Amino acid sequence: MKNLTARYHRLHRNSRGTLWMLASAASFTVMTMLIKFLGEDYSAPLQTFYRNAAGLIVMIPLIARNPRQTFRTSRPGLLLFRATAGTVGMILGFYAYQKMPLADANALSFTRTLWLVPLAAFVLKEPVGPRRIAATLVGFFGALLMLQPSSASGFGLPAAAALLSALLIALTVTGMKVMTRDHTTMTLMAWSAVLGFVLTIPGALLAWRTPNWSDLVLLSGLGILGLVNQACYIKGMAEGDAMVMAPIDYTRLIFAIVLGYALFGEVPNSVTMLGAGVIIASTLYITWREAQLGQPKPEAQRAES
Repeated sequence: MKNLTARYHRLHRNSRGTLWMLASAASFTVMTMLIKFLGEDYSAPLQTFYRNAAGLIVMIPLIARNPRQTFRTSRPGLLLFRATAGTVGMILGFYAYQKMPLADANALSFTRTLWLVPLAAFVLKEPVGPRRIAATLVGFFGALLMLQPSSASGFGLPAAAALLSALLIALTVTGMKVMTRDHTTMTLMAWSAVLGFVLTIPGALLAWRTPNWSDLVLLSGLGILGLVNQACYIKGMAEGDAMVMAPIDYTRLIFAIVLGYALFGEVPNSVTMLGAGVIIASTLYITWREAQLGQPKPEAQRAES
């Protein structure tokens, strides 16, 4: 173990970050595989309930250290809105993973980056130049390619759920940007954990099914893998340069193709993969532009964006 730790610390920080990002992509893909596998017997709202319950259990010891300080807020309404959007987005995402090929649902989930562009302009009042607008439009064209009527998923409720889920997740990210101005990360996580759990109770009761012990382990695994995915992603971004790390997240599409074929016999067609490639290319460009605009620039050059 000491030798492995020493070898890890001798790696370049971008190499260390890459390992964490690959772990994040792998854990996320395994989580979506469990969602699809359990979807035959457990509805998306019920899976989301168990996922949030497991996450809350992990959060309770952290919250218990100083609950009064943790839950202190001046904007409970915005926190409730963010939790509601996140919960509904998660339910819709779980539904999409249950009903669509894993690769398709994963690729459509990347459109959350595209949704962030108009949200940044209209909600955060951030300047959005013509290049990012063009990249966003190209990305949504890629989504339309994936939603071809002749594909396995086609135009339908699962695909619409995937896109709406991406929009709602983008809304939670936008809300987080607003809230981090005067709230700690711990406060946001605590409110999300508690409200997310409470908000999933009605849907879970309507579709309730008591799991056997093996299913309970798998359902709990959804929550654990969700936390592992977040922790690995944050650690990867912290270790390496954001522009180097961001493209690695798209390896989960490769993992999804492999798992989808091996476990469910799913083979994405060429047009679907073309659409996925367009989405990935456009979101990578937007990420690159964000990094470029974060660097000091002359005003004339900045105006070109």
